[in-house]
Amino acid sequence: MATFFGEVVVAPSRAGVDDEESAEEAGEETPEDREIRRELEKKREIDVLWTLKSGAPAEGSADEPFACSKFIVAIGHSAAAFLSSFILDSVCWEVVGVVKLWNEWCRTSNTTNVLPTDSFCLFYRLISDPTVLLCQCSCYVAEDQQFQWLEKVFGCMRKEGLQVTILSTCPVADYKTQESTLTLPSPFLKALKTKEFKEQICCPLLEQPNIVRDLPAAVLSYCQVWQIPAVLYQCYTDVIKLDTVTIEAFKPLLSSKILKSLVKDVSESTKFLKKLLTTNETHNNIYI
Repeated sequence: MATFFGEVVVAPSRAGVDDEESAEEAGEETPEDREIRRELEKKREIDVLWTLKSGAPAEGSADEPFACSKFIVAIGHSAAAFLSSFILDSVCWEVVGVVKLWNEWCRTSNTTNVLPTDSFCLFYRLISDPTVLLCQCSCYVAEDQQFQWLEKVFGCMRKEGLQVTILSTCPVADYKTQESTLTLPSPFLKALKTKEFKEQICCPLLEQPNIVRDLPAAVLSYCQVWQIPAVLYQCYTDVIKLDTVTIEAFKPLLSSKILKSLVKDVSESTKFLKKLLTTNETHNNIYI
């Protein structure tokens, strides 16, 4: 083929192109691609390890679904810190499970000795009432891993008589309102609930067109589908690190029916909160 200026141009030809290049051009998956995809899928699988009475972790779900009357899920560092400060202690609660996962944003292990700044997902059971379960999930669960998390966690529980409370945080910039977000009294709480949740909520409902995302939305949607009474309390904040104001924004929930009987001594809570924030500040300063 020749151009108007007499230059000889070789016409494109598929002759001599090997099968692998042809497959790539056609958008087909090569055997190497399939192997890489399988390895990535295997690596991104979520493992829920439940602790046996002997203390050894057992991979997978429990042999039979266990009874659970209250399931409290704290998603994010601030929500997890709130439960550590005002609910959890080593006397009344015991660790019964851990989620092991890997994705582009975080990696968790099966250890239960964690710092407030670590990425982790732990399950605790109230010793005096084993039907009360609590989860602290400060790690990021990717979109393609959320269904696994839901199936493997809720699959271990009987859904009869179950009630779920979800705590999470969100940047105040994501809150949609006609007012300027600069004038909003940040942090503040908003709630979403399933149709089956009939108890009084501790803050105003989240207005349209606001939506929730990620694991908090997935848990609430799961509860709606399975007709489980559930409420999500989302704290909108303008602070991205652990701070007293954001953590204490959840304090109105301590008067709720589900948390009221679980609150530990207030003076101890204040001491633990200060200790937690000091530990977090010290850990952050290491990387300055």
